[in-house]
This record gives sequence, C-alpha cells and structure tokens, in this order.
Amino acid sequence: MKEFTIPFVGLKLGKHIFTFEIKNTFFEHFEYEEFQDAEIALEVVLDKKTTLLEFTLGFSGFVTVNCDLTNEPYNQEIAGEYHFVVKFGDSFNDENEDLLILPHGSHQVNIQQYIYESIVLALPSKRIHPGVKDGTLQSDILKKLEELSPKDKDFSERAEIDPRWDNLKKLLTDK
Repeated sequence: MKEFTIPFVGLKLGKHIFTFEIKNTFFEHFEYEEFQDAEIALEVVLDKKTTLLEFTLGFSGFVTVNCDLTNEPYNQEIAGEYHFVVKFGDSFNDENEDLLILPHGSHQVNIQQYIYESIVLALPSKRIHPGVKDGTLQSDILKKLEELSPKDKDFSERAEIDPRWDNLKKLLTDK
C-alpha cells in the first residue's frame, strides 16, 4: 500500500502533518475480517530531526463489529494515539515496537503495519452492544440468556441452609 509510504527526504526539519481516511479495504489487505465496516480518520505527525524521525499516529472514528453477547452488529467508537521513533543504522530492524531502524540511505518509511496494530489494539477486549447495557436492544439471544441465568435469591438461600459451613465455622471459634 504505497499511500502509507512517507518519503522524508526533501522535507525540512520540523513537524509535518499527513492525513488519511482508513476504510475497511485497509484491513482486508491484512486479511483481518473482524470489521464489517470502518470509518477512521488518521493524522500522522512526522517530526523530522537531524538524526531521527518521530512519528505520532492519532486516530478516531468507528468500526462495525459484532457484539460478543448477542452477535448483533454495531458501531464501536475507536480512538487512540501511538508514538514511535525511526532511527538509521546498518540494517533494517523492527524488533522493538517503539523503534524502527532503517538502513542508512533510506529515503522513505512505510507505516501501514504501525497503523494496523495501533487501531486493532485500541479495540476493547469485550465488545458489548450499547443496547445491551441500557436495555433497549431486543434480541432472541438476550431473552435466552436471561431465561438461563441463575437467580441470585435461590443461590443465597441454598448457601445459608448448607450445614457443612456451620461445622467449619465452629473450627474457627473453638481454639
């Protein structure tokens, strides 16, 4: 994806801003199929210094994902920032996540992998439809989950009736 390759030769020292619109085709390139749709605005700030380049990726927007409870699609808001440094050395090295080393004489840097990782890692680990939280979503799956959920009242009554706990409590008081 050449659009995410930033040529830095010829740029003056200081900050330079690049803007991108990330769509679902970007994630299809990485064969990442968790999103049904994506609308993310990305701003890349390149701070060119004499011996290194500092990148700051700032993004915000939404991705359409399925709820973990109901499997209903919804728009998950997403926002974040990622910072990394590009230095120059004898050979290419991207082993450190916050430091990229390019060979001397390089004139451009491709940042698509950093964009992909920062967006995917900004997603919450548990995706729950907002309608589940506020009770407005009506779904067959939610009704079945409610039907099968344990009733707290019944559980607490059984716990109080069990005589084995009384015998164990006596051990603590009989010294």
